[in-house]
Amino acid sequence: MGETPSRRTFLAGAGLVGAGLVGAGAGIGALSPAPASASGGKVDLERLRFTLAVIPDTQYLFDQDRGDAAPLTATLRWIQDRQADENIVFTAHLGDIVENALASELAAAGEVFEIFDKRRTPYSVLAGNHDINPNTTDQRGPSPYLDVFGPARFRRLTTYRGATPDGYNTYHVFQAAGREWLVFALDWRPSDATLAWAKNVLKAHPRTPAILTTHDLAAPGDAGVAAMSAHGQRLWDGLIKDSDQIFLTLNGHYWPPARTVLRNAAGHDVHVHITNYQDRYYGGGAMVRLYHFDLARNTIDVETVSPWVLGQAPEKRNELEQREIELTDPTNRFSLGIDFAERFAGFAPVAPRPPRGLAAMLTKGTVAYWRFDQGRADGTPVPEGFRVLDLSGKGNHLERVTIAGSAPETLRWSVEHDGDQPAHASLFFDGGKKPARGAYLRTIDGAPINDATFANGYTIEAFVKLPADVRGTNHAWMSILSRFGAGADAGKTGGDPAEPIATLGMSDGMALQWAVFPLTVDGMSTNWGHEMRADEWFHVAVVNDGRVTTLYVDGAELLRNPSTPAKGLATSHEPWFLGAYHYDRIVESAFYGWIGDVRIADRALPVDKFMRA
Repeated sequence: MGETPSRRTFLAGAGLVGAGLVGAGAGIGALSPAPASASGGKVDLERLRFTLAVIPDTQYLFDQDRGDAAPLTATLRWIQDRQADENIVFTAHLGDIVENALASELAAAGEVFEIFDKRRTPYSVLAGNHDINPNTTDQRGPSPYLDVFGPARFRRLTTYRGATPDGYNTYHVFQAAGREWLVFALDWRPSDATLAWAKNVLKAHPRTPAILTTHDLAAPGDAGVAAMSAHGQRLWDGLIKDSDQIFLTLNGHYWPPARTVLRNAAGHDVHVHITNYQDRYYGGGAMVRLYHFDLARNTIDVETVSPWVLGQAPEKRNELEQREIELTDPTNRFSLGIDFAERFAGFAPVAPRPPRGLAAMLTKGTVAYWRFDQGRADGTPVPEGFRVLDLSGKGNHLERVTIAGSAPETLRWSVEHDGDQPAHASLFFDGGKKPARGAYLRTIDGAPINDATFANGYTIEAFVKLPADVRGTNHAWMSILSRFGAGADAGKTGGDPAEPIATLGMSDGMALQWAVFPLTVDGMSTNWGHEMRADEWFHVAVVNDGRVTTLYVDGAELLRNPSTPAKGLATSHEPWFLGAYHYDRIVESAFYGWIGDVRIADRALPVDKFMRA
């Protein structure tokens, strides 16, 4: 703990003197190998969910003859034991490791951190005001802290990249979710030269998001909302505000924990968090805060637990220990919504995937491939009778059919497309039902696919997007793709013989469904998917291996796939429809939404051969 918390207005930016990068790997380094966990597993550097462990103020555990190293020992071992399972890629200590900056205290703490050193578990530490002479900046010179926790300690770690000449400030780079992340571990009082050094580090890693850890940055303000401390304001003005790469700051020192969100000079959010448990039972017991980054959900889930208490036999925990197992109040257990791609776009924009040419899409077995990038103006109608060529070369062309009484605009060209779609274009089907309205595409008379039975298997793929109002405007049971002819027309009597021979469509709840009359089964075989979100593109694939059929969304296998054999597809030797549902040979509705590239192959394709791969 230190100075009294206060809310300050922005100060004038401090003048910075030049500083070079010092230490190993000042430039952008090669990606590091995954460190091993205590159980022999490894963290997954590509997995979209990973964890940053944060340990604040452990000073009361190392207080002359009054401390107890057992809680910190338990925490470090707990982190190692769960490194692979929780994908814990890095651990950051926020300073005030010890109470009195004594060499004996620091040596005792250093012995505990050998748990990490022996297995080269990635971590950082920094000096708090109780670890050094608090009346000095990082230009203080030698100290017992530097003897124990100086740069030499970290040089064996693959994540360590460099330090300031004084040794009190370090930076670290870890890999997670397929990219690099940078962590600053700054001194209690970094000098102007250190702020310049940090800016140069960011310049050397221009596309790397950064997390800044230091001891004193924000303090609890009104209603538990964090506000910059006097010293924190200096760091904000001199470094953080103009460094868009810094998106998260973590500090201890103050009590109780709090957080806020500030806007930097680029207009982007910086999440500012205080975490400190030293004034809880047993000096906080080396409680750890876990930041679970989930890039698939654009979320950071934060939880706070006590490994030391968790490791005790439940029947032996005293009443106070039982309260410390996990902190579940909103201050210590919460989630942050962060659109990572958008937040990092200013310094690391994700380049859109370019369109892919025809050759890349004509995988072995392709019998039909339709795409809609013919250069037509966005929003203009597809002319009546217009022919969309089958780019597979098999002659399975499509032509427009308009439902009686429908306007030309019910089928129009669109530049909307999925980010992984080969062609950056689609068709918008503005169809409806009761009465049927809209337009659709059908294969031409004599197209070979009209007779195909796919006895050896098939793969049907399409990119689809449903409008935001699809559920409120009655588009139940509309089809993305269907085969004309009822089951009865193909000699099927089981189930409902008036149903289409094959249809890939949406239920009344907008769940995917693939329902077909196979060659060798008299009734229908149906695969069910989950309800799809509106206003988002998705890729659907139906794969039959000559025996069973599996439904996929965005490359993920769905649950409700029948295990009963369903070989091939029955046929009445009539056309396929793109964007229309029919029952008992009557078109009841046209599709409502966007359809992008569609491809059909006469064999089962693996996921890595789908159009989105």
